[in-house]
Amino acid sequence: MFQIELPWPPSINHYWRHTRTGHYISRAGKAFREKVIYTCLKVPGKFSEKDRLHITIDAYPPDRRKRDLDNVLKSLLDALQHAGVYKDDSQIDRLSISRKLPLEGKVSIEISVI
Repeated sequence: MFQIELPWPPSINHYWRHTRTGHYISRAGKAFREKVIYTCLKVPGKFSEKDRLHITIDAYPPDRRKRDLDNVLKSLLDALQHAGVYKDDSQIDRLSISRKLPLEGKVSIEISVI
């Protein structure tokens, strides 16, 4: 089992930027990825590419504004993949996310093998 707390991720609307020449990760997206990589280095328990995964996320928004939870999933899952926690997000067979009371803006993640 892999457990970690991470800062509130940028929404998918702020993670990617689009131009006429292509798509790229925004400055906020790159900063978030770096934080995830640094934090994941301290936590043992990465998964092999053959593992099928169950991910549970408790989301503590930074404030009481309306937010779509699905907007934080893609940037969060991509950053975990980029940090080497798992090989590819296609390994995820079960995914659940719950909104909790607003706190300091963080996500608590638990990943286990099915």
